[in-house]
Amino acid sequence: MDSKRLLPMADHVRGKRSAVTCQLKCDNQCLGEVCNTTSNGYFRDIASSAVSRRAVLGGSAGAVALFGASRFDAPAAAAPLSEQALAEGRRGARRSPLNFEAIRPVDFKVDEFNVPEGYSWKPIIRWGDPLFADSPAFDPKKQTAAAARKQFGYDNDYTEIIDIPGSEGRRAVMFVNHEYTNENIMFPPTMPIEDQREIGMINHGLTVVELERKNTASPFSYVKGARLNRRIVIDDAYRMTGPAAGSELLKTKADPSGTKVLGTLGNCSGGLTPWGTLLSGEENFHSYFRAEGTSPEEKRYGLTDKATVRGWEKSDPRFDTRNKGFENETNRFGWIVEVDPFDPKSTPRKHTALGRFKHEGANVIVAENGHVVAYSGDDEKFDYLYKFVSKRKYRKNDRRHNMRLLEEGDLYVAKFSGNSPASEIDGKGTLPSDGAFDGTGRWLPLTKDGKSMVEGMSLEEVLVHTRIAADKLGATKMDRCEDVQPSLHSRRVYVACTNNSDRAKPGKAGVDEPNPRAENRDGHIVEIDELGEQTSLRFAWNLMLVCGDPATDENTYFAGYPREHVSPISCPDNLAFDSVGNLWISTDGAPDGIGYNDGLFKVTLTGRDRGRVEQFLSVPRDAETCGPIVRDQEKTVFVAVQHPGEEGTWEEPNSYFPDYDSTLPRPTVVQVYKKAPAKGRGRGRK
Repeated sequence: MDSKRLLPMADHVRGKRSAVTCQLKCDNQCLGEVCNTTSNGYFRDIASSAVSRRAVLGGSAGAVALFGASRFDAPAAAAPLSEQALAEGRRGARRSPLNFEAIRPVDFKVDEFNVPEGYSWKPIIRWGDPLFADSPAFDPKKQTAAAARKQFGYDNDYTEIIDIPGSEGRRAVMFVNHEYTNENIMFPPTMPIEDQREIGMINHGLTVVELERKNTASPFSYVKGARLNRRIVIDDAYRMTGPAAGSELLKTKADPSGTKVLGTLGNCSGGLTPWGTLLSGEENFHSYFRAEGTSPEEKRYGLTDKATVRGWEKSDPRFDTRNKGFENETNRFGWIVEVDPFDPKSTPRKHTALGRFKHEGANVIVAENGHVVAYSGDDEKFDYLYKFVSKRKYRKNDRRHNMRLLEEGDLYVAKFSGNSPASEIDGKGTLPSDGAFDGTGRWLPLTKDGKSMVEGMSLEEVLVHTRIAADKLGATKMDRCEDVQPSLHSRRVYVACTNNSDRAKPGKAGVDEPNPRAENRDGHIVEIDELGEQTSLRFAWNLMLVCGDPATDENTYFAGYPREHVSPISCPDNLAFDSVGNLWISTDGAPDGIGYNDGLFKVTLTGRDRGRVEQFLSVPRDAETCGPIVRDQEKTVFVAVQHPGEEGTWEEPNSYFPDYDSTLPRPTVVQVYKKAPAKGRGRGRK
């Protein structure tokens, strides 16, 4: 496959965003017809004063406190901050032990991995690295599908690391998504297209791999042949759970039960559950299927009657839903997948109760009343933000019970309301007169107590065609909700809205207070405060960040922090927290944006430095920063470097990351750690 033969986005991207990425990752989604053509707009509730917002404190020390299978417990119930705590917050937030001096932005043509002074970096595992005792060594010129089944997959995205109990931090298990492939730089052009297709299919999916290190001050290495190592690929079985499992909408010729699906596709971000399993979001699955593309349901999910860029439909009839008996195959993708990393023989599950859309991921918090709440964004222009509340309550130290919590519950979609007059939302990002983009919102029920809450749609229809159900309720169209992370410190929820340049175009949704820029090329961060318990149906919100380069855009906003003292940031994607509650943001491209390589950024959320953005690292040319993990108490950070050298070819690579040895670029999970930089490791090489 030559992905560069047809690049419709080539004249529509500037800065570091790759037209090849647009083609392979989402089938040029931005150029196609907007899937959401509903007329539901923005419910405006003009208030005379700003919304009062409570500050609450969670009992957990952050996601890192969950590491260790014996410690997957709920955070303590939140309580209002005392006056003393509020005063301390005004004076300054607790400091993280991971201290660094922010790096300068790196030009998008530079092929380097850059870290702060005093830090070094090391690849943990690369595309093609052998996982099992009998796995062959990676040979880029002699790749086979059989070998790929036993090697680390391509384009690593969401990453999570969990300490193995009893190892005193020296051993861990790592879970990784493999979102998509770029055959144009993976394979020599002489390789038969059929072989490229077969190997590319196997390079999708999921990986579980064990890690080891000498002590917590040393970097990890992966363990070849370890007991927990696992590759889950396109022909492995997944079990459907929840109300839609077995529905007529999920049955196919190959699976008349509607409960057994082969493979997972477009896996983007994910989340760690309090009971020690991993969640993975199926995102841009539409680009793998050829369909009739005529029904409202197909159009709403971006399915079309055109040959796919990878041509899987030529190898497997289920990827052409025009084939009799496979009309429902696309309905079997677009779910949240749950995997148990501690049981290599377990069957992954797809949870229908959380709805079907282009999930960026899902992130879980245990509510004050014991119910589990999962937040998820639908990553497409003008789509929605969702929340799931489990039917049953979390039970401490009852993993068997907790592993069923995502199978039943209520599903909601968000409707935002601003508190500023419409005339003050000018489309440029100018702050309204009250000095903030903020307001309140409601969670609108899509399902409740096992019943559909959408007129004219059955429960199964709501869960399989969730976008259409949310349209009918009039949910707020957002600027690409990607990662949605609840903080275990404040219990506030943070939403990464990556970008959207179409709001001002004829026939499209106009600006509103939660999405205030007509050409939102740099994205923003929404901060949500549930009013009451985490299961509340009302919330307050504000825009924590309005991203961009403050040196060239006067309408950037950093929670009131001086713009001249922040790192420029564009297109927020994945989110994480450190041990003291700072937010960390990884970025994904900057169409028409700031022209720097993607990176990882720390954002202070409390105290006088609230809104301060500091760049911690920068990834190489054409690459995206994914899956951040911040173990600041160990002074170490992990990121998945996805699609380095995306714009290159086999013959003329655009990157040589991570080995810089004149071979092809390889997507890689990297550890950054506090140590005197070793020669040639503190920074990458051009």
